[in-house]
Parts: sequence; structure tokens; C-alpha cells
Amino acid sequence: MKLLKKMTFVFCAGMLSGGALAQENAPMLAQSCAGCHGQAGEGAGSIAAIAGYDRALFIATWEEFRNNERPATIMNRIAPGYSVDEVAILADYFASLE
Repeated sequence: MKLLKKMTFVFCAGMLSGGALAQENAPMLAQSCAGCHGQAGEGAGSIAAIAGYDRALFIATWEEFRNNERPATIMNRIAPGYSVDEVAILADYFASLE
């Protein structure tokens, strides 16, 4: 039982530190969006600006792409490749940009 408690603690501590580390790496994760949405999420032409995008709306829109519920040329193929945590990190990151 002690081993299980110790393993649970180590796992939870790792998850917490991993979450903090992931937030620090948000700009690196967001680089995958830059090819279409611009370096700062500014968008161009028919490509949506995602800088300053509302966090909840970002996540909801992402889920629509993931589930093929929103018309897209490429986002419906990209969206399934990201975890829920990664999408949340991206949503926080782009919501923080002006």
C-alpha cells in the first residue's frame, strides 16, 4: 500500500510539473499554427485571426473541426492530432495575445 501511495504522489507531482512546463512551452506548441495563422496568430485573407480569440470559443471551434462539424480545408485533419490538454494550452496562449 505504501508503494501505491508513493507511486500516486510521484505521478501527480509529475503531472503538475508537466502542466507548468507545458504552459512555458506554449509558444513552441503554437508554432505549428503559424504556417497558416501567422507568427502572432494574426491571420491573413480567408485564414482566421486567432490572436485574442476567446478561450472557450477556441476550444469549442477546435472540437467542431475535430468532429468534422465545421467546414475546413485542413483544420479537420489537424485537430484530431492534438490532445485536450494541448488544445487548452493553445486556447490560453492565443487568448493572451492582442
